[in-house]
Amino acid sequence: PVQSVDPEAACALLASEQYGYVDVRMWEDFDKGHVAGARNVPYYLSVTPHGKERNPHFVDQVAALHAKEDRFLVGCRSGVRSRLATADLVAAVSTK
Repeated sequence: PVQSVDPEAACALLASEQYGYVDVRMWEDFDKGHVAGARNVPYYLSVTPHGKERNPHFVDQVAALHAKEDRFLVGCRSGVRSRLATADLVAAVSTK
């Protein structure tokens, strides 16, 4: 089941060492600072005046880091990308 958690709960889950963390921000944002131990898998590869370019390999890249039964948090700066990314991951698991 997918749950939305606030930052304090996310910190507690990460402190339990039972959860991983996938940061879905673009590489340059990740490089500016991120949660300790986070793995970066960008949901968008670029943002241009013409729109956002989604990462076509996003689901496969996350699958290479985490098994289907792994527990992990998906995060970004505002929560928008992490919700979209989580929806894509859930859809991928549901269709396999």
